[in-house]
Amino acid sequence: MPLDYPIHRTTLGNGLTVVVSPDASVPMVTVNLWVNVGSRHEAQGRTGFAHLFEHLMFQGSRHVASGEHFSRLMAEGGRLNATTWFDRTNYFETVPKGAYELALWMEADRHGHLLDAVTQENLDNQRDVVKEEKRQRYDNVPYGKALMEVYAAVFPPEHPYHHPTIGSMEDLDAASLADVHDFFRRYYGPNNTVLTLVGDLTPEEGFAAAEKYFGSLPASAEEPRANLPQLRPIESPVRVDRPGDVPNDRLHIAFRLPVDNTADYYASALALDIIGGLSTSRLVQRLVRRDQVANSVQAHTMGFVDGASLGFLVVDVADGQDPEVLEAEVLEELERFAQEGPTEVELESALAQSERGWLSALAGQEERADLLSQYTLLHDDPQVVNTFLDRLREVGAEDIQRAAATWLTPDHRAVVRHLALAEEDAA
Repeated sequence: MPLDYPIHRTTLGNGLTVVVSPDASVPMVTVNLWVNVGSRHEAQGRTGFAHLFEHLMFQGSRHVASGEHFSRLMAEGGRLNATTWFDRTNYFETVPKGAYELALWMEADRHGHLLDAVTQENLDNQRDVVKEEKRQRYDNVPYGKALMEVYAAVFPPEHPYHHPTIGSMEDLDAASLADVHDFFRRYYGPNNTVLTLVGDLTPEEGFAAAEKYFGSLPASAEEPRANLPQLRPIESPVRVDRPGDVPNDRLHIAFRLPVDNTADYYASALALDIIGGLSTSRLVQRLVRRDQVANSVQAHTMGFVDGASLGFLVVDVADGQDPEVLEAEVLEELERFAQEGPTEVELESALAQSERGWLSALAGQEERADLLSQYTLLHDDPQVVNTFLDRLREVGAEDIQRAAATWLTPDHRAVVRHLALAEEDAA
């Protein structure tokens, strides 16, 4: 039986999509905006712009001083932040009900009038902040560049998912103030944004407040391009070796997947969970518990919309074990699964884990608001919040076996190996 979270939706005259989901359990309101711009919208030679704007949006706007967005909302007892991803940029705050109109006013000011504050000084300052973030999160930590290398191995150089959201520091250095202003004008407009309000307010209150603060902004964003057609699986295996100073050998074994929010994507994701994403999964049982040749096995999927998604296994190789032998054992399990498919118990375990994760996310209004924005912006269907579990239950064992045989076979893999240097080599 579908869930029944209340969902109300309207579109303002300037194209802003507004979603309101009342929840009077606590006197709080979550304000969540998804802007239809992420790293997939960046051109070659102009990467890192979407993430840069996540930073610039907190450096002031026409009527808000630099840093004031944080200070004023935190003074009201709010919490707030922003994130950038391949398919979107997300701005969010949860505040006491009495402060949600303040949050909306500040969001509208920076979404409509940010460029008043994007000076050369602010641009230079935030470029330096992004560089430091890259050093801390990617350059100077073990395995920090692993996912960058996975994206580059799985997706062709011209594909929107080939480069990471942090972008190229060389591209950011080369960007002029005019380049940065142009990027904002192309993508930041109410007609390219979803505003979701979840919390202690009625649909009428939410729609009226959205109109009050956002209604005067012009529909300034460009018309988005159509999504790319579905990529086929990788034609032949790809291998990238990265010897370095890491605690142990680690394998990333990655695959292209069908686009998000499709039955084939769900089937592929369930297959990866059964193979390596559960405590009872086949690879965990074989490599970690039985043979003790791996310290851990994980499986992850990333659902994207622009012609492909991504799935991968992460295998931490135990000391003294040969990574090539472990890779061969992983491939053996992939081939067996493609031939046999899941057992009834495996399927039920994977479905139970997915259900637990989904219900846990929806239990908090912040994550619920985020999911409502996600499925409205990227799939034009906020009701996925209520229907997802039923759609997942429609995926059968034959669907999962077929997805594995199509997308998760050894011939379609890209392998990124981070290999620990021997002591004499490290010295």
